[in-house]
Amino acid sequence: MRVLRLIAATILCVAAPAAGRADDTEPAWRVSALALVPAGHVAGAAYRTDGSIGYLAVYPSTSNDPKSPASLFAVRQELTVTLAPDGKRAVSAELKPRTEPGPDDDDIASAKLHADLAAKSATLPGGTEPCDLGAWSIDKDPNGLNVRAEPSVKARVIGTLPPPYRLKLGGSENTPDGGWLTEFRIIGFRDGWFLIEGAKPPGKDYEDETKYPRNAPKPYAGRGWVAANKVGAAYANGGTRMGGLFQAPFVDARWMPAQRELGGPIDTDGGPKRLLACSGFWGLVESQDGVRGWWRGLCSNQVTNCS
Repeated sequence: MRVLRLIAATILCVAAPAAGRADDTEPAWRVSALALVPAGHVAGAAYRTDGSIGYLAVYPSTSNDPKSPASLFAVRQELTVTLAPDGKRAVSAELKPRTEPGPDDDDIASAKLHADLAAKSATLPGGTEPCDLGAWSIDKDPNGLNVRAEPSVKARVIGTLPPPYRLKLGGSENTPDGGWLTEFRIIGFRDGWFLIEGAKPPGKDYEDETKYPRNAPKPYAGRGWVAANKVGAAYANGGTRMGGLFQAPFVDARWMPAQRELGGPIDTDGGPKRLLACSGFWGLVESQDGVRGWWRGLCSNQVTNCS
């Protein structure tokens, strides 16, 4: 299973080139265009200039709000900017639907991953945002984390996920200080809840199979819903710019610097403070220093980083 995760991470890295620094290629007209961005939107990259017209990526200001997170599959918008004769200043602008592919879509492998995931939405409950991320339970309740039939605290409990677990004898030296966490795949999101499946016994992938106890805790491995505030993950290498988070789940959205727990720009060493929502291969997270934004690629490797 760990091999499959590494393959998936590699595909993501190949599928999309790392996003460059905004100021590396920023055209002169972008600064004046910022004043023309409509209320309720946030400017991203100025991704193209065509004669007297400039094109600025814009996303709703609520894109990184867990109550109304952006969708990778929604129709996108652009600010079409009319430029002065010298091409260095914005004169007027109009918000329009975006018709041309963005940098997330212009690679064949990336487009196929996106299309395959969108097609799976038909197999999910209505209103569920399709996702594909690795994650784990952070719930320390000795009774385990409830997995429910619907995304509601009033819904029927159909199973549980074990709390952190340590082998009593002969456990691996790699065992985390708090014990092994129960891992699973996130396949959807709705209203503060993650739809999960494929949960595995805590630590089984990392321990000697001959020493892993038969009576070790066994999680509910089917499909069900868990509260988002009980879920964690590690940053994986999604082939995008490291050191910060994006305001929307697109590499041409506004980029915001963010920090690791022990300081330094975020990368594949460690994970977010909180996992809030998801869309496609992106997770909406809160970094350890309180920045809220999107990171592409989350995994559940508890021994090494997910690069």
